[in-house]
Amino acid sequence: MEINPQSIRFKMPPKTLKPVHQETTVAAIDTSVIKIGETSTGTLIAVRGANVLKHNKHYKYTRLGPFIFHITEENKHEVYNTLQKAYFDSPLSLNHYSLPSLQQTPTRIANLLERWLQSITAKALSNALILFDGSLTAGTPDTPIPLMKQILADARKRYNIVLAFSKMTNLRVNGHVITELQVGNKPPYLLEMDGLKPKPPITVLGDVYVAKLAHGNCAFRLDIDREVPSEQQIQSVEKLIGNDPLSQSYPETLRLAHIFCTFTANEVIAMQHFATRQYGLKILNRPDMHSLLFGPFGKGEYHS
Repeated sequence: MEINPQSIRFKMPPKTLKPVHQETTVAAIDTSVIKIGETSTGTLIAVRGANVLKHNKHYKYTRLGPFIFHITEENKHEVYNTLQKAYFDSPLSLNHYSLPSLQQTPTRIANLLERWLQSITAKALSNALILFDGSLTAGTPDTPIPLMKQILADARKRYNIVLAFSKMTNLRVNGHVITELQVGNKPPYLLEMDGLKPKPPITVLGDVYVAKLAHGNCAFRLDIDREVPSEQQIQSVEKLIGNDPLSQSYPETLRLAHIFCTFTANEVIAMQHFATRQYGLKILNRPDMHSLLFGPFGKGEYHS
């Protein structure tokens, strides 16, 4: 997201929050994708989603998946286009966004599942707080503006409020990441951002805050649907504090959604075994080029 850092500033002073213990439903959505292995023609991946609901002081969850896909150069567009049409009745060929590459396809498939879960949750609940993992930034191939606007509109129709928590952010003020700045206030509080002007076609559909909701070292970027009045935005966070436990300022419902959709090592081994026996696929053990070339100094592309 290209933003002029000189235009970003905080609206002072921070908004001090008081927990509101009025019984409120809290829902959270998250998805994950993992590479199971490589074949001679492509990549074997698995996608899973989780929807966690807290109501009347009890948690309930639904897990979808794992869904296993064998993605190749020949089928990647057909697979993605089929899923796009099934989820949103909109084939990819009708969109103005570029087709995903083989490397991008797994993430894009997981993102489709996540947007679909967000969409049905927004339509199914009433008077609830719906927590997203990530921001309300739209205009990317993963998040078309019309789709995200529709999800937020469906939520508002049923008096739901969407709160999106970002664990990582590149937004900076005076050279410092916004979530690392110290303001000297005791949590819980919100610090509202002003002057966000992303370069088109990127757009931010929410008001952006730095949220420090509990004692600890962590703060998060929090996007709240811009069409919700400011007073209701603050009240929604106060209801969240009063209804959901917070660890390091992160809501428990969203934490559980992440845990329930994450794959374990045993699950990966089981899926490898299933795919090879059920479909006759052969998973290749490709040589580690970093180790071959650099010996003990070759730690791979994902290590420093």
